[in-house]
Amino acid sequence: MYLEIISPEATLFAGEIVSLTLPGMDGSFQLLENHAAIVSTLEAGSVKIKGNISLSDSAKAQFESVSKDEILYVISSGTVEMRDNKIILLSD
Repeated sequence: MYLEIISPEATLFAGEIVSLTLPGMDGSFQLLENHAAIVSTLEAGSVKIKGNISLSDSAKAQFESVSKDEILYVISSGTVEMRDNKIILLSD
């Protein structure tokens, strides 16, 4: 799957991932490859990104490394859209 994380300031991440866990308004949910198309609003919490992740030096301060293949990104709110294995996460 391909993920883009976009904040009001810049695109923070763009690359291939294995899974994405998000803080939805009705609880946490996970997106995996070939997930049905979805658009959802997000509440404050941590976004868990799994995969072989490479961050630019400027983006490293925005993310917390959990392990070699998992990082966290904290949001205050946002919106996510997934379609055809492409995920766009708009975050505040």
